[in-house]
Amino acid sequence: MARPDEGKTEAERQLTLHVGLVCVVATAAAVVALYQLVHLDLTGGDLTRSIALAFTAALGVRINWRIRIRATVHAISWSETAIVLGLAVAPAPLVVLTTGTGVAIALLSMKPSPLKTAFGIAKSMLLAAGGGVALHTLGWSPQDTDLRHVIGMIGLAYVVAVVLDELLTLPVIAMATGTPLRRLFWDDLGLRLTSALARFLLIAVTLVILQADPRLLLAVPPLVLSLHLLYSNQVKSRTEQQAWQRLARTTDALNVVDLDKVLTTAVTQATELFSADEVEIELRDAGRTVRGASGTITYDGPAGTPSEIEGTVLPARLEGHDRTADVGMLRLRFRGPVRLNEREQYTLRTFASALCTAVRNAQAYAELARVADEHAHAASHDALTGLANRRQLLDRGTEQLDARHAEGVTALVLIDLNHFKEVNDTLGHAAGDQVLMQVADRLRAAARDEDLVARLGGDEFAVLMRALPAPAIAAHRAETLLGALHEPLDVDGMRISVEASGGIAAAPASGGMPELLRRADVAMYQAKRAGQRTATYAPTRDTADLRRLTLGGELPRAVADHEFTVNFQPLVDLGSGEVTGAEALARWHHPRHGVIDPLRFIEAVERSGMLPAFAEAILDQALVAAVTWRTAGFDLPVSVNVSPRSLLDARFPGAVLARLQAHDFPPDRLVLELTETLTLSQLDVVDRVLSRLRDSGIRLALDDFGTGYSSLSLLSRIPVHELKIDRSFVTAMESSAEAAAVIRSTLDLGRSLDLAVVAEGVESEPQRRALWSLGCAAGQGHLFARPLPAGALLAALQRGSGGRPGTLATPLHDTGSVIRLSTPGRRQPARNRSTGLPHLPA
Repeated sequence: MARPDEGKTEAERQLTLHVGLVCVVATAAAVVALYQLVHLDLTGGDLTRSIALAFTAALGVRINWRIRIRATVHAISWSETAIVLGLAVAPAPLVVLTTGTGVAIALLSMKPSPLKTAFGIAKSMLLAAGGGVALHTLGWSPQDTDLRHVIGMIGLAYVVAVVLDELLTLPVIAMATGTPLRRLFWDDLGLRLTSALARFLLIAVTLVILQADPRLLLAVPPLVLSLHLLYSNQVKSRTEQQAWQRLARTTDALNVVDLDKVLTTAVTQATELFSADEVEIELRDAGRTVRGASGTITYDGPAGTPSEIEGTVLPARLEGHDRTADVGMLRLRFRGPVRLNEREQYTLRTFASALCTAVRNAQAYAELARVADEHAHAASHDALTGLANRRQLLDRGTEQLDARHAEGVTALVLIDLNHFKEVNDTLGHAAGDQVLMQVADRLRAAARDEDLVARLGGDEFAVLMRALPAPAIAAHRAETLLGALHEPLDVDGMRISVEASGGIAAAPASGGMPELLRRADVAMYQAKRAGQRTATYAPTRDTADLRRLTLGGELPRAVADHEFTVNFQPLVDLGSGEVTGAEALARWHHPRHGVIDPLRFIEAVERSGMLPAFAEAILDQALVAAVTWRTAGFDLPVSVNVSPRSLLDARFPGAVLARLQAHDFPPDRLVLELTETLTLSQLDVVDRVLSRLRDSGIRLALDDFGTGYSSLSLLSRIPVHELKIDRSFVTAMESSAEAAAVIRSTLDLGRSLDLAVVAEGVESEPQRRALWSLGCAAGQGHLFARPLPAGALLAALQRGSGGRPGTLATPLHDTGSVIRLSTPGRRQPARNRSTGLPHLPA
């Protein structure tokens, strides 16, 4: 069998407990009053007064003004007025019992709920008991004839009754309606105080009448009725005024353009506006229902989910004033029976109309915003692939380049599909579109989240890379992108292979995105012409540099006047600090422009036909310097950079060997450095030139290793002896795991192929130690020395470091000490064929 309290909420159980406790205390008070009444000598006048008191108590209950909170109607009565008047003319025990009797008769005739009836009777008896106790404590005597004293003592009893009424009634209302007790206390406090004062004045007037002539009491009921009507009208007027003010504030709050905010505001505000247990809004077209209670949203989802609140439902259509628009339904839910008065019904219709307008405005704004977003998306995206278009690429790239605190390097990869026209011509444009969409998907998947993939038009794509730790990383990322296109595409059951060329450019110091795009375009066409997959932009190969073109006409004079000179940057053993070689770096001492870097004039040299004379002049100066050092006791190999165009000249090896013979310099002490951007290694003449140079004993080095993608193919084709790690990886190795991985891989490759490895751009001791710990034996950079004239380098060698000639840095370990590698089981290091230094494993 189910327990009686099963199914009740916690609030209902607390309410029942509270009312039960009040009834128990009231019963005890009635028993005490009955006991005291037995010992009193009552007269016929007392009986008459008892009947009059019962009638007065019943009248006080019947004369009330009503308020509705949620589904509960509460009656604010004049019962304490009748109670206090009774205490003034009759014994307190008699007042307690007759008050209970009169209130019981009145409530039974009104037929409220049993809980309300029990609480009303118990509360009235407790008010009488409280007032009686207060008068007894004050020493009250009915025979007291001092009117002011009587009014004062009765006034104190009245205050006790009023306070007790608040203490008993407010918690019951709070628990019955779910309204916070603090809010109930402050709401209409002024009105309640005014009412209490009016009733006390009525009590005082009645006492004056009783002392003057008891027969005038006949005027008291009309007076009470008049005051009740006056007060009720005042309450009604104030209630309606507050209701209209709340309606105005609520409708004003609906003037927002966000539909979610409109619905949330409407639900939470309507709960308070109509004192409803729950408010529900159903939008018909959207199939959405929003439901809330006590100022919070309890449900927001598809329509059709039933509410948990059962009871009265008051619906109102969400339609405009002209009733041409019907967007849904507003429902007020109450846990019990509720009927709205005329003013509340009008308020409901007004609120529903305002909500309809707000919903339509929000929906219209959302549609406008959606259309605007579609237009903005269409304006900045490619319609076929959904990628960013040229406009967005330029805008985003400009923002990135203009950002003052942008981190890392910004680079652009321009990708063009090779022979794409054949796809369109052979299979049709529909197949071509499928190819473009699949290429877009692969590029998007291969790019990083922070990269922007764009289609510039036709078969041309671009990837804007941001926050790169070093410019050289862009080339490795480009290889990943182009590698994603390696696998054939599936188009209507056919497998189509796609080849692409990529041009890579780092952000320029000036010119912004247009210049960056131009440079990437230059590099991309260089890759196409050379048959490579990628090419990195180099100013020396950019024919758009007008100043470089003007320098070409001055080259014959520069060669004749010996304006080309050579500085030398030493190569140093990272462990001991000993100088193991020197790289020759050409400089042009122009009479007007000052010292010009080879990046700005080397292409002009190659195009002018002066390359053989220029190369011979540089090689001569390098060999003269090396012979001078050797005579002074420093037998150092010297490295000289070789232009790729020189390798196309079959006479180049003979010219080099002739200069070696003229200076009596051993061929194995000359290192010719080839750039990794060498694109001519596939030509037979280049193979023959390189083979003859190597067979003559001249050593070959691959410069800027890691910055291009011909690395491994070049190593398999060119018989090099040495790899030089590009300075950009050394610079970024401490902050970029990617750069460190490239260095480690290059060292592993060098060991596996028995090649010497030199790190360029070593500028700090932490870099030196990190490279040494990875197993890199040699390096060059500003940490040891900047490029110096031959005589200055010889003086530095003679001076040495720490009194050790031939060194430029303090050793990382003591001479003769045992070097313990951090990882056991590594193989014995191989000897560097050019320097005699060991290759240490990483």
